[in-house]
Amino acid sequence: MMVAEIIGGSIYGSMAVVADGWHMATHAAALGVAALAYRYASRNASNPRFSFGTGKVGELAGFASAVSLAIVAALIAWQSAQRLMHPEPISFLQAGGIAVLGLVVNLVSALLLRHDHEHDHDHDHDHEHEHEQEHQDTNLRAAYLHVLADALTSVLAIIGLLAGHFLGWIWMDAVIGILGAIVITHWSIGLARNAARSLLDSHDDQPLEDAVRSRLRGADPDNDIRDLHLWRIGPGHYALVVSLRATHPHTPAEYKARLKDLSSLRHVTIEVNRA
Repeated sequence: MMVAEIIGGSIYGSMAVVADGWHMATHAAALGVAALAYRYASRNASNPRFSFGTGKVGELAGFASAVSLAIVAALIAWQSAQRLMHPEPISFLQAGGIAVLGLVVNLVSALLLRHDHEHDHDHDHDHEHEHEQEHQDTNLRAAYLHVLADALTSVLAIIGLLAGHFLGWIWMDAVIGILGAIVITHWSIGLARNAARSLLDSHDDQPLEDAVRSRLRGADPDNDIRDLHLWRIGPGHYALVVSLRATHPHTPAEYKARLKDLSSLRHVTIEVNRA
């Protein structure tokens, strides 16, 4: 459907349909790149060259996708602005038919994803699979919201084409194209921002840090955490480096044991000094 909208919109002169197709392409590209990244990450999961694993491969791929999509959005906005200043003939009925078909495809996809999401919640899982289940729910919800966003841009394209056909507002098609470019830009900026936080080792989980501090202090009031670094090394996985000082310190292994229930911690280093 994405290919049909991009090619069909170009043939029939509708920037709104082209923008709708490229908006669908943003999500298809993100999912495709993520799939390739996960495949590469799984193949190299035990590669010793990756000191903290391959969890950031997906973030790197996502950032690259975001930059590429921002460029596409700029091109769509530029071409739509050109059409706004210099209108060209549009085959409203043919372009509208493609937009309607795109809307139907998005709505059917949304129903399928909604069914999978609800079906997923109908099954009970033991404690071992709770984290995996939560991550899967997040992915399903994200895909569902993306498809709904695609459906919204399809509706806007249809409105623009109807206005052009029945009211003679040819400029509406170019305006919808610009709006589509803005939506793509907004989505790509959000994707780039999230990926960049991980690539730059940004700390973005205060509750997890609070839980680490609470467990390390435990019932020992003299435990003084001198230095703590917590950063994300992949989706749902964090590395931790801690330096603490105590009058009567325990061994690093004992402090690590206090953190074993925090399943998102993957690489933990604890330095212990006597006060």
